[in-house]
Amino acid sequence: MIRYRPLWETMSQKKVTTYTLRVKHGMSHATVQRLQADQPVSTHTLNKLCEILNCRLDEVAEYVPDDVD
Repeated sequence: MIRYRPLWETMSQKKVTTYTLRVKHGMSHATVQRLQADQPVSTHTLNKLCEILNCRLDEVAEYVPDDVD
């Protein structure tokens, strides 16, 4: 599963809020909600986040294996 925990840490360090993503950078409210819920987003969105935050992909998303029963 892809999780966006690193995104929130990076945003905090760079003092960027979800409001900034939506208003200043034109990211849709639905996309921000998808990120908050660890739901899939496009590679275009991931690229845009890296550009906005001037960071690497691993500072936005991480892969966490699903638990195998």
